[in-house]
Amino acid sequence: MPPDDSPPAKIRLVVLFGGRSAEHDVSCVSARHVLAAVDPSRYEVEPIGITRDGTWVLAEGALKALAEGAERLPDHLTADGPTVDALPLLAATPGAAGDPTHRTDRTDRADQLTVVLPVLHGPMGEDGTVQGLLELAGVPYVGAGVLASALCMDKVKAKIHLAAHGIPQGRFRWLTVDTDDFGGVRRPDGSPSTVAAEVDAAVAELGLPLFVKPANMGSSVGVSRATTADDAIAAVEFAATYDRTVIIEEEIVGRELEISVLGNESPEASTAGEIIPGAAFYDYADKYEDGARRLIPAPLEPDELAEMQRLAIATYRALGVEGLGRVDFFYEKPGRGLLVNELNTMPGFTPISMYPEMWAAVGVDYPTLINRLVDLAIARHRRQQAHTRTDH
Repeated sequence: MPPDDSPPAKIRLVVLFGGRSAEHDVSCVSARHVLAAVDPSRYEVEPIGITRDGTWVLAEGALKALAEGAERLPDHLTADGPTVDALPLLAATPGAAGDPTHRTDRTDRADQLTVVLPVLHGPMGEDGTVQGLLELAGVPYVGAGVLASALCMDKVKAKIHLAAHGIPQGRFRWLTVDTDDFGGVRRPDGSPSTVAAEVDAAVAELGLPLFVKPANMGSSVGVSRATTADDAIAAVEFAATYDRTVIIEEEIVGRELEISVLGNESPEASTAGEIIPGAAFYDYADKYEDGARRLIPAPLEPDELAEMQRLAIATYRALGVEGLGRVDFFYEKPGRGLLVNELNTMPGFTPISMYPEMWAAVGVDYPTLINRLVDLAIARHRRQQAHTRTDH
């Protein structure tokens, strides 16, 4: 039999976007720019939208625009099109003719590899739920695994975990809304309390102003800066509309710095970026409506950057993240120095997002970054296949 000289099949890259969270719109913008940067000579792209009610759809509009050229893509993708079933869609074998996921331009080769890039932000997408589905489907996917995704999404659990690893952070308290038993809140030890009592305790311990946040949310959604106890009570009630667990943090007066991390077992850190908020704090409008100033690279001394890179990688490893992550810091100087705020496992990929910009500043352009993320996903998946024994 003559040797097969045909080129390797393109990777089938399933780009998930949208999702069932308050960050749905951010995801739709991020996904647009991922599609525009994908190398068409290496990938067959399949954009799949997840509607706000959780329905999976083949984004035919984005697919058609992409076929005409990346410049034809709209600024904001929409999660609409024929409904598809998640697990059959994610299977390594492409769909059969007549299936809504079947495309006449698809390679449909037995050696074609499927990789999923979940450009999903927030709960029901970045919190381990979709990652668990991808594990069940047995497909490589970009980003952190189930445990790391869930851990990093929950600000309280992440901070407790980082404290155990000696990572420097700001001070915080937290509470859980208890609507089932008595309509109040519970302290970390499970004892009942009230919002007013917990706010009084937070003011006594952390001072004012305070930042109040839903524990499981990103993009500054549901976040308030409270300058009085009454403001803090209202902020807790507001945050609780997004999540049952609410975190109360001290205000840290210092520089807001970020750094990108990339890799699996041997992660690398980019240069740093600095945020100069245009509002009282770096809120949703600042992040996505270009209200803040961004300095890349951040003006830091070499030893300051080196320490920030060290702490970023230590945070990444402590939380068990692989693929990618953006670590956010406060720099209190004079004072406590660098303090880790959080790690975002699927940072934004919009035109003004810091993650790709910080890599671009050190020579890793957008298409190269996507290639590296896909390669890392494949490498991790292959590594895991060596540890799947089920007999005993």
